[in-house]
Formats: sequence, structure tokens, C-alpha cells
Amino acid sequence: MTSEKRARIYKNEQVPAAGEVRSGNLVTKLGAFMMVKIAQVALFASLPLLCVASVRAEESAENTVKRPMSAIAQRLTWVGVAIEEPDYTIWGASPLCDGGKTHLYAARWPEANVDPAWRKSSEVAHYVAHTPEGPFGFSDVVLTGTGRDTSDRFAPHNPEVLKVGNTYVLLYIGNDDYHQPPHPLNQRIGMATASSPYGPWKRVGKDGLILESSSDPAHWSFGSHVVNPTLLDMDGQFYLYFKARCQGHEGMVYGVAVADRLEGPYIITGEPLTTRGVMIEDGCVFRCGDRICLLTTDNHGSVTGIRGGGVLWVSDDGLHFDPRYTQVGYKRIPAYYGDYDRNNVTRIYGSDPKLERPRILLIKGEPRYLYAPSGWNVTGGGRTVCHVLRIDLEPGDGPLPKREQSSEAEAARAEK
Repeated sequence: MTSEKRARIYKNEQVPAAGEVRSGNLVTKLGAFMMVKIAQVALFASLPLLCVASVRAEESAENTVKRPMSAIAQRLTWVGVAIEEPDYTIWGASPLCDGGKTHLYAARWPEANVDPAWRKSSEVAHYVAHTPEGPFGFSDVVLTGTGRDTSDRFAPHNPEVLKVGNTYVLLYIGNDDYHQPPHPLNQRIGMATASSPYGPWKRVGKDGLILESSSDPAHWSFGSHVVNPTLLDMDGQFYLYFKARCQGHEGMVYGVAVADRLEGPYIITGEPLTTRGVMIEDGCVFRCGDRICLLTTDNHGSVTGIRGGGVLWVSDDGLHFDPRYTQVGYKRIPAYYGDYDRNNVTRIYGSDPKLERPRILLIKGEPRYLYAPSGWNVTGGGRTVCHVLRIDLEPGDGPLPKREQSSEAEAARAEK
């Protein structure tokens, strides 16, 4: 903007718009008229190109991949919807095979929105099917907020269920005030147990609280929320993985707390496990061969290059994750859902057609199914749903990138 034009605006004079010519000359007026018409034609002509560019940008979101593809990412096959309820918004689903049936434990709430409803109204619900691919039917409500002065007064959320010995274990997050602030920094991890997958579920200890951030101001987790748990039974010890902020860094990391007993006490280790300064969440830990795997989201694509994809972190001992082994855990929905049509999508939450809160079902010790919700309903429905994808592993597939997997196989053959 020129100083003359700026001065005229300050004096409250009317200033000609871009492309407008103030003249009584008919030729000049016609010239200005033609300029506007040409601009309009150019704009409308460019709209299809803009739409095409948008579609191509969506489809090419994985063209900047900077990590190798894991076997899981390459072998996923879309099955369909695992959980859908017309009167509830669904988020997540933790799988468990027991008694010849597959059980899913998911967060749900009656409101159609995701936020703030998830932190205010979420409850944990139980669904059952005869096979891992469903169809799943509602069974019962497992856990609701206490409504009392507890760490989970509101919204038990992000359930993780597993069986330890003869005990069924439910981990979840909760809060004592869903308003912001103090939310999200007042979120903590709770635990409930049962003798049957159908309950009844009893909170451990006084009110279920099992883990919160360190009270030591020098500790990396001090002052953070502690959320999104996933638990591993490590031959007599228990590793409780969780998401938190690391002091002095942006983004989120995963840490681990260790206990000798299932119900704790759990002690957070001295350093985070994953890369600082990136945005990851929703970890799922599982054994794969002789390795420990942690599958998380990659919200901004900072780790893998795929915005909204997943990250597979791999460890020898569950306490140290070698960055050389970090891989793409899964891609975005259009890579797997053959009928994906961006014009038939209901965008309920989030800016990407991505899978959220991934959960792995092991069958005979191998990852066989992935369960995950999405903020986008890709079939056009008005509520979020949980999807199921099959993992069709092939001989030779393992948790390591293909090059490292081949090197290990050659070393093993050489030893023989």
C-alpha cells in the first residue's frame, strides 16, 4: 500500500478497489469492466484445477515418507466397521480374545461432537463378537465417572484391556474437572480389575489412581498430564507406557513406569523413550518375535513424513527404543479403504483422513488385527466409528525394517 493511499484511508476517503478505474471516459470504464470479467472467467476456470490439486495433495500425503515401511503397514487389509452406534460417538477399541469370543472395550458418549464431550461424558463400553472381524454387539457399560472427588470424577476414556494370569485388567484415563484449565494437565491414569471379561470391575486402591506425573521439579514429567496407557507384562515386572510432555520441549513423548506388582507402585524412569519435539500419542505396546513394539500415531508426520500416519518404535528390552528401527506403522485411510471418496466423507473431528488410537490384537503371538477409530466417517455417517483391519503377515516378516531383518537372518544362518 502506497503512503498516499494509506493517508487517504486515514482521512476516511473512499479509495478505489484493486482493478477499479474512476473515470468518466467510456473506454476506460469498458476496459475496467472487461478486466473484471476476465478475472471472473479465470477464477471459475481455475476451480476444477484447485479441486484436483486438493485431491492430489490428499492422495500424495505419503510422498514424503522418511522412514521404511513396517511389515504391518504393508500387510494391512481393510475389513470394515467394528463398532457403530447411531446414538453414540465411538472412540478407540481395545481388543481381547477370551473364551472363543473377541471382546472390544471402547470409549463412547451420547453427544455428537468429539471435543469437549470426550473429556466430559465419556464412558467405557464393552462389545462382543464371535470373530475378530465382527459383527460386534453391545454388551455392557464397564466404567463411568464417579461424580465424586476422585481423579476420575469425569469421563473414563482411552481404555486398555488385557489379561494377566487369571485377572482382567482395565487401564483408563480420567479427570476431576473437564473445564480448560485445569484440563488437560489434571488427567491421570486409573486401573480396574475383574475376574471375568464381563466384570464386575473394581477400581484398585482407594479410587483407581495408578499413575500421575513425578512430584520432583527436576524430573522430565513434572507438571505434565499422564495419559493414554498401555501395559506389558515383562516376566514378573510390569511396564506401564504413557504419553506426557517433556519439560523444555514441545510436542509429546512416551515414557514408561515400572512396578514389581500389577497394582504398583509404578516408578517413572529417568528419561522419555521416544523422540522429543514431535506430536505422537495413543501408544499400543506388544511383543513381536523377540522384540517389543510400541505403535503410536504420528499426528504431524514429524517422525515418518506421513501426517496422520502411525509410527512403529522397536526395542530389544522395552526400555530403550533404537531409532534405527523406527518405521511407518500404518498409512492413512485412503491407502487401505478402496472405496474412499472424499465427497462422501463426514468430517466430524480432525483435519486428516487418519486412523486414531491404534490397537493391535495378537493371535498365537503374532499381530493379526488392527482396530482404530477416525474423526472422519468415511461412509458418510454422522458419528465416529471404530474400524478393523486385518494384518496378513507373510513368511519372513518381522518387527525390524527389511534390511535389518535380512541382516539378522543371515547372521543366524551363519551361526548354524
